[in-house]
Amino acid sequence: MFPLARSALAVSARGLQRTIMRRNHYKSEPDFHDKYGNAILASGTLFCVGIWTYVATSTGICWNLSPVGRVTPKEWKDK
Repeated sequence: MFPLARSALAVSARGLQRTIMRRNHYKSEPDFHDKYGNAILASGTLFCVGIWTYVATSTGICWNLSPVGRVTPKEWKDK
């Protein structure tokens, strides 16, 4: 085996060993995101949907979603 390939394999093997050891020593208690992540995501979604529902229905904005029938072509000008 070539020396460069051998050293590359040794480096990757050492990295894997370090990763495995880190996972063995890692505390398995849940952090903030594990405890409250889904609740915060759901409440943010409900808040956003509620605000947009209010804006779409209660503010009196005329949305003008389709320009069909309102847009007329301009007269062609020859120069």
